[in-house]
Amino acid sequence: MNRSKAIVLAAGKSTRIAQLAGGRPKPLLEICGQAVLTRNLRWLAESGIEEVWINLHYRPQAIRESIGDGRGLGLRVYYSFEPVILGTAGGVRRIAADWREAFLVLYGDSLIRTDLCRMEQVHRASRAPLTIALFDKSRQAHSGIAGGTVALACNGRIARFAEGDASSTATLVNAGLYFIEPEIVSRIPPGSHYDFGRDLFPQLLRSGVPINSYIIDGYCLGLDTPEAYRRALDLIHQGVVRL
Repeated sequence: MNRSKAIVLAAGKSTRIAQLAGGRPKPLLEICGQAVLTRNLRWLAESGIEEVWINLHYRPQAIRESIGDGRGLGLRVYYSFEPVILGTAGGVRRIAADWREAFLVLYGDSLIRTDLCRMEQVHRASRAPLTIALFDKSRQAHSGIAGGTVALACNGRIARFAEGDASSTATLVNAGLYFIEPEIVSRIPPGSHYDFGRDLFPQLLRSGVPINSYIIDGYCLGLDTPEAYRRALDLIHQGVVRL
């Protein structure tokens, strides 16, 4: 990959999955004997990422002790502690406000797999400042992740983004994986709580900023609720998803 930096979002309070997490941060939940966060970091390293920033809030030391400086995973890992949670986009702004190149963002409590090199190529060719990875819930393996639903224009640009719309019949869903150009970061208010799905994406669409889409070629397993976690394990044990 030409882009060597990534941000992994790991600052959530683990409230919805507390009964299974046993006090651990969600990204340290194990899937088949290995923490979700460790699996994601290994994937990033295998895809050519060299430097990863992880934002922290709930039990930050547990993640620091588990991952360390990343050398054992073939990475350079740095941390950004948030005394007050800044939201998904706000956490990215805190880390990447001065970055001058595109970077990858993914959620530390989800397992998504796709060809990152291909996604980067599509992002660069689109000339859009933001590319959102999507999965098609009608045909791809997923754990019932409650991401925003998306409608596409004929050129592959995102025409509509609806976060938390249970009535939507759209089959394309935000997979929680983004390529972001620096100009997008400057649109995130500094020092305040700001989310990608609820705040930034709708604001970009209202402002006419082009958002590109990339439909993944793999799976998307959100693990933020007990139901989603058990569904993910079922898909793995049934052989539908191969880690």
